[in-house]
Amino acid sequence: MRHGEVFNPQRVLYGRLPGYRLSDLGLLMAEAAAADLVERGRPVVRIVASPLQRAQESAGPIARAFGLPVDTDERIIEPTNHFEGKRMRGQGGALRDLRNWPSLVNPARPSWGEPFTSISNRMLATIGEAFQSVDEGDVVLVSHQLPIWIVHRALARDRLAHDPRKRRCDLSSITTLSWRENGPVEVAYTSPAAALLVPANDVGAV
Repeated sequence: MRHGEVFNPQRVLYGRLPGYRLSDLGLLMAEAAAADLVERGRPVVRIVASPLQRAQESAGPIARAFGLPVDTDERIIEPTNHFEGKRMRGQGGALRDLRNWPSLVNPARPSWGEPFTSISNRMLATIGEAFQSVDEGDVVLVSHQLPIWIVHRALARDRLAHDPRKRRCDLSSITTLSWRENGPVEVAYTSPAAALLVPANDVGAV
């Protein structure tokens, strides 16, 4: 599951910076995701969240709905990024600053942050351990847009390098994996907070 909308009035790329909490709309999105899991009768038995505040807050409604604690795992955190704390576009945007251009030379790695292969490896390792950690039922992992999308591409055997404008990973969306003989496969994608996306600010994701 991806976290809900973040309170980000400056519209910066927040990355791993502390203090970026859910907005009021983001809290409603997280509630919508929890309600979706309840309504679908998902047998949630464990919840694991990124240590970042927005992920922990997004896990809260699920924890309350199922009467479970929230475990924290550093491996499903947002990737590092050279542009943390900066506005990317518009007047004074980081993309207009020549000093930042060396960080943009290799989008396939990418040169501005954690390599895509590193993100894939840590996410898939966490997913495998989550499966092994329970005898039955669902484990909900609350993470971030890029790590979730990298898992999608890795399982689909697509190139990890991609156009970030084309990611299918809405705020508070749920990407469902199932375990088969050879490992995890993606079986569903839902966007429980779809009705709340029109007014939402989704600027700031890595």
